[in-house]
Amino acid sequence: MVKVGVVGYGVIGQRLADGVALQEDMELIGVADVSPTLPIRALKEKGMPYNFYLGIAENLPQFAALDIPVAGSLEELVQKVDIVLDATSAGVGAKNKELYAKYNKKAIFQGGEKNSVADVFFHGYANYENGLEKQFLKLTSCNTTGLIRSVDCLDREYGVEKVAITIIRRVADPGDYHRGLTNALQIDKAPSHQAEDLMTIMPHINATGILVHTPVTHGHIITVVATTKKKINKEQALEVFTKHPRIRVVRIEDGFQGNASLFRYARDLGNPRGDMYEIGLWDESIVESGNDIMYAINIPQEAVTIPETIDGIRAAMGMQTEGVLAVAETNKYLGMGKWMKK
Repeated sequence: MVKVGVVGYGVIGQRLADGVALQEDMELIGVADVSPTLPIRALKEKGMPYNFYLGIAENLPQFAALDIPVAGSLEELVQKVDIVLDATSAGVGAKNKELYAKYNKKAIFQGGEKNSVADVFFHGYANYENGLEKQFLKLTSCNTTGLIRSVDCLDREYGVEKVAITIIRRVADPGDYHRGLTNALQIDKAPSHQAEDLMTIMPHINATGILVHTPVTHGHIITVVATTKKKINKEQALEVFTKHPRIRVVRIEDGFQGNASLFRYARDLGNPRGDMYEIGLWDESIVESGNDIMYAINIPQEAVTIPETIDGIRAAMGMQTEGVLAVAETNKYLGMGKWMKK
């Protein structure tokens, strides 16, 4: 049983803790943070299902005043686990790495950290074997994670030579105020980092892209134009997409009109926090354009990286040596693919 700790109990950290707790071959030892944030207050109100460890000892009186039990220090949590999932703010993970290295512990960092923080830039489907037994892995960003799922899916079946993407990016997560209230779109300088990151993970594919920030919170949308080694039609693309347990093919005709439709559907399913681990891919968006195939996907930014992070645990700890077996285990415990036609 692999012992896991989650450091940073925010948007991603909460979901990582829940995801690890569902894995029957892993044990969540505890979560850590530095102050009594709303997620931690909610954790206390839910009866403290996870042991909490404190990153800054000087803040202990704040927790005592709120009657939030503290199981120990961050350093004590690190000593108790085999691997740490660092979900802290960008830059903090790089500093925490010194503590993980001090005790010779393995760690997985999220997409906000620089690539230099890790031994391997990791994706569960596209380069699982590169992460085997490595000490430090770094996940791709939410957009890149979902993008690679769909491109890798086509690449395995037909081979992909190049992709051109346009990302319509949500400006902030629900509940965030730090970016202000806006009524404008903002375009970034091309190429987007997601295209460059895809090439880092999948160096045999030529990728470029443009990113547009939008004043919404529930998910990104990416349009992809993929050039396959052999021309394929919509039916062929749809066939491989519908077989992927981390891709949910949906139809506008059925009411899935956009990002908000998928978020609402996740809530209607009763998913905690309205989370959806899988990306949505619109059937009606798949079109042939000359020798290329074009499609659009929805990225549920708060939860999409959770499966790939758990894949990372399996790789770093050598739990499965083949990616196909590892992702199948992760999918099984997370309940992914339940909607697929049998």
